[in-house]
Amino acid sequence: MTAPLLNHLSQGPDSAPPLLLGPSLGTSYALWDAVAPELSVTHRVVRWDLPGHGGSAADLIGPGASVGDLAALVLDLADALGIDRFGYAGVSLGGAVGLHLAVHHPDRLTSLAVLCSAARFGDATAWRERAERVRREGLEWLVESADARWFTPGFTVPALVRDHREADPEAYAACCDALAAFDLRDRLGEIAVPTLLVAGRQDPATPPAQLREIADAVTGSTLVELPGASHLAPAQSPRAVLAALRTQLDGPPASGMEVRRQVLGDTHVDRAQARQTPFTARFQDFISRYAWGEIWTDPTLSRRERSMITLTALVAHGHYDELAMHVRAARRNGLTPQEIGAVLLQSAVYCGVPAANSAFATAQRVLEELAEEEDSG
Repeated sequence: MTAPLLNHLSQGPDSAPPLLLGPSLGTSYALWDAVAPELSVTHRVVRWDLPGHGGSAADLIGPGASVGDLAALVLDLADALGIDRFGYAGVSLGGAVGLHLAVHHPDRLTSLAVLCSAARFGDATAWRERAERVRREGLEWLVESADARWFTPGFTVPALVRDHREADPEAYAACCDALAAFDLRDRLGEIAVPTLLVAGRQDPATPPAQLREIADAVTGSTLVELPGASHLAPAQSPRAVLAALRTQLDGPPASGMEVRRQVLGDTHVDRAQARQTPFTARFQDFISRYAWGEIWTDPTLSRRERSMITLTALVAHGHYDELAMHVRAARRNGLTPQEIGAVLLQSAVYCGVPAANSAFATAQRVLEELAEEEDSG
């Protein structure tokens, strides 16, 4: 008989790099509702529920449970889904699971993000006392203070508060046992996987100092502090969390303006910026970020190849002013006049002779201008 797995939700293509997202104590995978769908554009995102939370069975852990037990359940889930190595991001107790994986199973992780968490969660006695009271009285007394523990004043997410109320008390108490026993402070220096730490500046449960402690110990790690965020940062500050995770997972955005200047030249870019108005500013930003910062920086094609493709597309649509600009760019990218002519000749076959005729006239004018500039220079 197959052992039961943590309840989970998968989003994104199976062929994409896998990313597992862990929740905080008292919540479900709904904690990631505002972040996971965006990450699933480029990743196979798998969010999971703690035992007794959301849709996970309560008896997956019992009294005296450890963070290692939870990490083992996460690995069981990954194995069942056919996932060998994966990126991982977790909040609070979910972040502790990530730290445990990074120390004890580094071969399984490609990256680690620890959000609003700690290497040790305060006084162990307090967690044991909470566990005892929850087993005795249930969770309602804790639910009453959920907003104050999780969010800044005036902010709430009713669905997460409902998750807290509906969690199984025995499983919740077992998670408290795990937090009471958790202490990886003396093992942090062993973490070698690329690591991101995210702290909410107004988090009373795991204040920024606890994330700084991890960042100081993990070589090469990155620390991001979010103003206005408390303990459940993915719910309260999803755009900031998304930006931090995207930077870690995909690398920092390329310098679109630098590439634009390299391809088109300073004179053209300076002229375009001088003509910029409030009406055109967003379009100029769009060009720099997407055309030049993402497409032209993709190493799959060389700049020579991209110039040839661009020339053909401009001929096809009759954009001759842009064609003139990109004939100059093609020369800067290493195409000879003969190669430019060959591109335009091929365009005559697939885009039409009249279009190529106008394109040859435009290209000849630009090439003559460039020859004169070289002679005068």
